[in-house]
Amino acid sequence: MKNLLKALVLVLLLTLVGCGDSANVGDNEYGCEVLNVYNWGEYIGEDVIANFEDEFNVSVNYSLFDSNEAMYTKVLGGTHYDVLIPSDYMIERMIDEDLLQPLDKSIITNMDLLYEGTLNKPYDMDNTYSIPYFWGNVGIVYDKTIVDPSDVENEEWEVLKNEKYAGQIYMYDSERDSFMVALKALGYSMNTTNEDEIQEAYEWLVDLQKTMAPAYATDEAIDGLIYGEKAMGVMYSGDAAYILSENENMAFYAPEKMGTNYWNDAMVIPKDAECPGLANEFINYILTYEASYDNTATVGYASANAEVFEDMANEGGMYEGNPAFKPRPQNEKDEVFANIEEVRELISELWIKVKNS
Repeated sequence: MKNLLKALVLVLLLTLVGCGDSANVGDNEYGCEVLNVYNWGEYIGEDVIANFEDEFNVSVNYSLFDSNEAMYTKVLGGTHYDVLIPSDYMIERMIDEDLLQPLDKSIITNMDLLYEGTLNKPYDMDNTYSIPYFWGNVGIVYDKTIVDPSDVENEEWEVLKNEKYAGQIYMYDSERDSFMVALKALGYSMNTTNEDEIQEAYEWLVDLQKTMAPAYATDEAIDGLIYGEKAMGVMYSGDAAYILSENENMAFYAPEKMGTNYWNDAMVIPKDAECPGLANEFINYILTYEASYDNTATVGYASANAEVFEDMANEGGMYEGNPAFKPRPQNEKDEVFANIEEVRELISELWIKVKNS
């Protein structure tokens, strides 16, 4: 009986404590109990969410997506989020379709902390709707003990078709990124609307498939390159930086003469956000040194916070001397993806044919 009474007392105490905590949540100037954030998987610092919750006395409902298109479908389907972190071309699409609301710059006061090269991009020229989160380039990661560096630097994207390395290549399992590589290799804009150029890119990829037998992969290519399963792969700079930090035989090269994709992921607020005030606070908080440092230290991608970016890349930094970490913000051959719906539909159809060829 005494044990039963003790158990009842304990349950009562825990219930009261829980009620007290619940009553405090939402006791902020915006009156919001929950902030709904939708982000890529494995794309935030270890303590960022908990620290924000403590500072603003709110609970964060943090959900994950694996593609811009999946995120877009969820938003169109009526699921409500307060903060999204999509990529450049998708932000452009959502602006065009009136799915985003302008940011409140009276709340977002930390923009002066940002690296200038991350601002004022074609998809949102004055950052009315978006604030940069991570940024980088796409390039080639390769094993210097197997792949001749001069082949990579002289041939650039064409090295992926150098038959010395047949069977040793990872290609991103992504229609957009793969067609970018092919178009750049051919000397065309990755945002071309010329169907003849797109057809040439398709043929380039089919030839790659037939002669090189590439493995199509996404995140699994990271471990595959670290552990020597393949000798070369197309890779985002942040993932490449991690690979180089884990395997000293690996190198990274972003084609200079042919150019590559300069990409940006950024924070936006949907038009139907239920707590836009706190959403602006979350964006402003992410820009702080502490949150930005945690993000980059955990994820490995280049921060939009200028001080964090320099501290990580320079002497004594976590990525000192790592050529993949520090993206180049200005190269006349580099481009940001544009949202061109008719091209997206065309390359989606062609990509299925490439992989079945």
